[in-house]
Amino acid sequence: MLAPERRNRIMQMLNEQKQILVKDVSIALNVSEGTLRNDLRILEEDGLLERTHGGAVLPKPPTHEYTFYSRSQSNQAEKMAIGRTAARYVQNGQCIILDASSTSLELAKHLVQYDYLTVVTNGLATAQELTRNPRINVIVVGGVLRPGSSSLEGLLGKGLLSQIHADVFFTSAHGFTVAEGLTDFSVYEAELKKVMVGNVSRVIALLDHTKLNRRSIATFADTSQIATLITDAAADPEFIRTLPGIEVVLADEA
Repeated sequence: MLAPERRNRIMQMLNEQKQILVKDVSIALNVSEGTLRNDLRILEEDGLLERTHGGAVLPKPPTHEYTFYSRSQSNQAEKMAIGRTAARYVQNGQCIILDASSTSLELAKHLVQYDYLTVVTNGLATAQELTRNPRINVIVVGGVLRPGSSSLEGLLGKGLLSQIHADVFFTSAHGFTVAEGLTDFSVYEAELKKVMVGNVSRVIALLDHTKLNRRSIATFADTSQIATLITDAAADPEFIRTLPGIEVVLADEA
């Protein structure tokens, strides 16, 4: 079992049980306790759990610093530029999917003048923004609402998504590396995004420079599945050069 899959399993167990012991997980996953302790250290560094004596627990509920509003204020100028540029990839009459990220919300703000779009989203703030345009058909994917969040998570909307074949999926991520692709810190949201990726003709990643060459717990799209990356001018050119086959657009230069 590869490390990303193993850590994904660890987080699934932790989300189900709320508390795990190294010795129990070691038996369940058939790996050494030393390997698991290293996994827990990495997951703790990512803010996904808190280590305890002999195991781990879920982190405390999100504080103001981790709410959707506060995240939307981070790198706001870059996200606004990326959202504005991403709107150029939308055409009237399309069916598109927007994730619940603050960057996709910036894109939604530029869709007011479009005609006869169908937009599928699991973002409450994004859905509310889109209702400003009566010519947009907004479909909200159901799920569980986390504290401090504006996104609906879980696979309650999987059946609905399986019936929708969209033109483009616009998505952000907690991180993006060549080896692990687009990753998120929420296992449940990553699983929902996997379904979204599987039902679209094109995936466009909306990532400010802080998300590049950074990874999180759960992969929802392999690098090979990404058609276009829209980022900002501060993106590391060395990293950009490692992305053959992906159209890379710098928002400030588009």
